[in-house]
Amino acid sequence: MAPDTKERWKREVGWLLSVTDLIVEFVPTRQTAENGTTMEIMSTAQRRDLAMNIPALRKLDAMLIGYMDNFVDQTEFWYEKGGDNKRDDDKWWMPTVKVPSEGLSDVTRKWLQYQKECVNQVLKAAMAINAQVLVEMEIPEIYIESLPKKGKTSLGDAIYRSITEETFDPLEFLAGMDLSTEHKVLDLKNRIEASTVIWKRKMQTKDSKSSWSSIVSFEKREQFEERAETILHLLKLQFPGTPQSQLDISKIQYNRDVGYALLESYSRVLESLAYSVMSRIEDVLSADAAAQNLTASEAARRALESTSAELPAARKLDAKEELEKLNEAPASMTLFDFMGWHFDQDELMKRREDGTLDADGEAMLLKKAPSMAPKKFSYVDSLSSGGMRSPSARH
Repeated sequence: MAPDTKERWKREVGWLLSVTDLIVEFVPTRQTAENGTTMEIMSTAQRRDLAMNIPALRKLDAMLIGYMDNFVDQTEFWYEKGGDNKRDDDKWWMPTVKVPSEGLSDVTRKWLQYQKECVNQVLKAAMAINAQVLVEMEIPEIYIESLPKKGKTSLGDAIYRSITEETFDPLEFLAGMDLSTEHKVLDLKNRIEASTVIWKRKMQTKDSKSSWSSIVSFEKREQFEERAETILHLLKLQFPGTPQSQLDISKIQYNRDVGYALLESYSRVLESLAYSVMSRIEDVLSADAAAQNLTASEAARRALESTSAELPAARKLDAKEELEKLNEAPASMTLFDFMGWHFDQDELMKRREDGTLDADGEAMLLKKAPSMAPKKFSYVDSLSSGGMRSPSARH
């Protein structure tokens, strides 16, 4: 936030909240008179909800501005707008985030995650205060007159059947609903809020009846109302940026309480600002993730190219050349060659001419390979030779 914008922000917030000091209520206090007697009188004090929520909202405001000031000296990411840098997503009006080609450093990435968590805490606190103020606001009659007479009509058969079953799980209920668009989320929120108002009014009008059937119906309606409020709470947490429902708009539009108006508007502005800051942080983290994926894919491609360059080039084979190599290759060795059962004819002739070969040596060189006919054994031979007898130690 620029310095002049920050000063204007603080000045306008001060103007907005200056009225809250004059919104008072009577509270009983004890006062001691001059003669020593103690008496109880009514004095004025700031309204209790304002005394609790205004300081809390001011603290959230200061924290949010401090978080934004932490980004002043950041140089690892920047914004570019116009030309080829125009965004083509749902945030087309915002500038495009730019990060280094290799992505953000680990320190900056962790710091951004921490800042996002801090801003998210501010967002949740502002949402809680805003929701509480809207609950305390009075429902205008014009909204009540526009509702159907039965909660089932507002919800529809499918949603009503899911909420009124014996076993109910709000997470499974939301998982089974089509919440793909903001319009569908808002439509579900409007239906459930309308049914909640209908059930509350019926419980208030029939509270005086004491018949057993009325008591059972009262308990059922109270249970259905609690389930519907649980769904609304989960919707607010899961979709914080959803626009306000018809009930909230009617309450804000027809509200006549200045204190509620101040609390609701201030908390809603802080909620919107916190959501914008967190969205900007998410844009930076998304750009960093895209840069990291691009860097990883580029590194993998370069590694593949370097590996391919180191491999020898494929050579085309020549059929004629390969046939000549095959003819020049030595004959394959036989089993007798491996076992050494052969004689060297050249060696025999050479030793005859030299006279160094006697009769025994010539007979050794010309000796035939030993016969390897397998020996046959019979059962009778084994008996005759004394085999197959029991050991003598056993007898």
